[in-house]
Amino acid sequence: MKKKITSRDLLIIQAVVIVYTFASVLGKIAAGRAAGGFFLIYCLQIAVLGIYALLWQQVIRRFELSVAYVNRAAALAWSLLWSVLIFGEQITVQKLAGAAFVIFGTWVVNSGSGQAGPPGGRTSGAADGSGGGEGDKNAV
Repeated sequence: MKKKITSRDLLIIQAVVIVYTFASVLGKIAAGRAAGGFFLIYCLQIAVLGIYALLWQQVIRRFELSVAYVNRAAALAWSLLWSVLIFGEQITVQKLAGAAFVIFGTWVVNSGSGQAGPPGGRTSGAADGSGGGEGDKNAV
């Protein structure tokens, strides 16, 4: 069930990953609040995680699991971006190199996901080559 991954597909997966990373941002914001503010932001974080769970189920239903989870690794790069833009954290060479390594790995997996057909060339039937169809049950 290999499917050619398009740019649109990658954008969809990354949009879901961005939703996931916002939950982490909310967690960091909640950690710096007093009890009342913490509870409100924490509830918002739980809501975002619920939305993410529903979206992620659609992603893993639509795409191969290996492609979906490799793209989820890009959450590291998105989190690095949010740490700089929202929290004013500094980017080090090590952080940048790590994020580049993850993005490169994601690109490698995505570029090889357009091969057609299952491994071994079989398209249907039992592993022993008998076909495994309904008509075979009654064969004498």
